[in-house]
Amino acid sequence: MKRLTLILLAVITLVSPAWADSDSLDTLFERLKAAPTPAAADITANAIKQAWAHVATETDTLLMERSDFALEHEDYPLAIELLDRLIVLDPDWAEAWNRRATVFYLMDDDRRSMADIAETLKREPRHFGAITGMGLIFLRQGNKKQAFNAFLRVLDIYPQLETAQHAVELLRPEVEGEPL
Repeated sequence: MKRLTLILLAVITLVSPAWADSDSLDTLFERLKAAPTPAAADITANAIKQAWAHVATETDTLLMERSDFALEHEDYPLAIELLDRLIVLDPDWAEAWNRRATVFYLMDDDRRSMADIAETLKREPRHFGAITGMGLIFLRQGNKKQAFNAFLRVLDIYPQLETAQHAVELLRPEVEGEPL
């Protein structure tokens, strides 16, 4: 019985994503928020992104890889079609929704991108990539106050993210006014 338990533990370790061995996603987000430097935060953010990208089935993996290839080659209709299928197969996977939101953003389809960002955030409210995308859409639409608020929300999750820090720094005088 003990040998069987050890074998099962070994198998679970081999098939578990790397981040699950020592850290839960909640722990990773705690580390991200407390990271003392941008480099330390980047390491943790990459572990979070790996966790988000982890898929349960070979079909999910194949569809995501093919959608990434289509996106790299700017074949947006194909990327959308593949991500549509992926979302039908795995509707609770936040990263599939986020990837499709990204494709819609690149196609200048802000309405559908925002709808997919909302779906992403229903599944993973701490998805700093999706919130950053929301901020970029608000900027593109000229809504600086909403963009500012989105980037502040990103910094609450990922304080060392330099692009969000820079966006807040640039938008603050226009949104809050100049200090006296």
